[in-house]
Amino acid sequence: MIKAGVLGAGHLGKIHLRLLSQSDKYELVGFYDADEANAKKVEAEFGYKYFNTIDALIAAVDMVDIVTPTLSHYDCAKKAIAQGKHIFIEKPITNTVEEAEEIRELLSHHNIRGQVGHVERFNPAFIAVKDKIENPMFIETHRLAEFNPRGTDVPVVLDLMIHDIDIILSVVKSKVKSVSASGVSVISDTPDIANARIEFENGCVANLTASRISLKNMRKTRFFQRDAYISVDFLEKKCEVVKMKDAPEIPGDFDMVLQNAEGVKKQIYFDNPDVTDNNAILDELETFADAINNNTTPVVTLHDGTEALRVATMIINQF
Repeated sequence: MIKAGVLGAGHLGKIHLRLLSQSDKYELVGFYDADEANAKKVEAEFGYKYFNTIDALIAAVDMVDIVTPTLSHYDCAKKAIAQGKHIFIEKPITNTVEEAEEIRELLSHHNIRGQVGHVERFNPAFIAVKDKIENPMFIETHRLAEFNPRGTDVPVVLDLMIHDIDIILSVVKSKVKSVSASGVSVISDTPDIANARIEFENGCVANLTASRISLKNMRKTRFFQRDAYISVDFLEKKCEVVKMKDAPEIPGDFDMVLQNAEGVKKQIYFDNPDVTDNNAILDELETFADAINNNTTPVVTLHDGTEALRVATMIINQF
C-alpha cells in the first residue's frame, strides 16, 4: 500500500482524508494544516494523525496529496518533489503557468509521478460518452453555482470554468488559436461571471459560461460533431447521444426522419450509454495509485493541468 499524507484539512481536504482512509490502495499516514486549531479539531473528531510541520508529514509518506489554497500549491509541491515524493495536486495546478512549468520540470528530473485533481474527467456521465466524442466542431458549456464564499479568492475562471477548460482540451485534438472573453465582478474583487470563446486551429469553437452568483446550480456541456450531438450533465450525472444516419428507403412508423433543402434524408436515433455511478474523487485518487504502482502515465498529468491553467490565464488576461 502507498503511504499517503494530505496537506490541507479544509472542506475538500477532509473529503480526501476520508476517502484515502477507506481506500485499499493507500495507507493514510496523516495530515498537515496551517490552521493549528482546525487541525487539532479534525484530529480529535476523526482520529487522523496531525503532523505539526509540512516537512515532517512529507518525510513520513510516499505520496503527498496537496489540497491547500491555490497560492500555496507551488511551495508545497516543491517541498514534496525535493524529497522524492509523488504528488497529487488539486486544481488549478498552481497560481501561475510559470510555477506549473517549473513543477513539471522538477517532477521529470526526480522520476516521480504527478496528477492534477481535475475531477470531472472521472464524472460517470463524461466517462460514459467520452469514446463517442470524435472531432467536435462546436462545444457549449454552462457551469453555474449559487454563491459560496469559499473559492472567491480566485476569479470564477479558476474556481469553476477551469473544469470545463480541461474537459474541452482533453477531447479537442488541436492547438488553441485564439481566446476572447469578458468577465464581471459583482460580489467579489475578481470576476464572478465570465464568458469565453476558444477557437482552435482545426476550426472547433468552444463557448464557455461560468457564474458563481446564480440562483441555481448547473453543469452542462454540449458537443456538436458531424452527424452527432452529445450532451453531458455533470451535475445530474446524465448524458444523451443523438446521432444521424442515412434514412432507410422506407422509414418505419416510429422513425424520426429529417429532410434538408437538397432533399437528403437523415434518420435521427438515440444511442444513450449506461452511466455507472461512482465516487469520482476516490477514482481519481485510486487511478493515481495505479499509475504509481505500475509506473504508467496518470489520467490527468501535470502537463494537462498546466495547459488548462494556460488557457484559463489567457481568458483572465482578457478582462
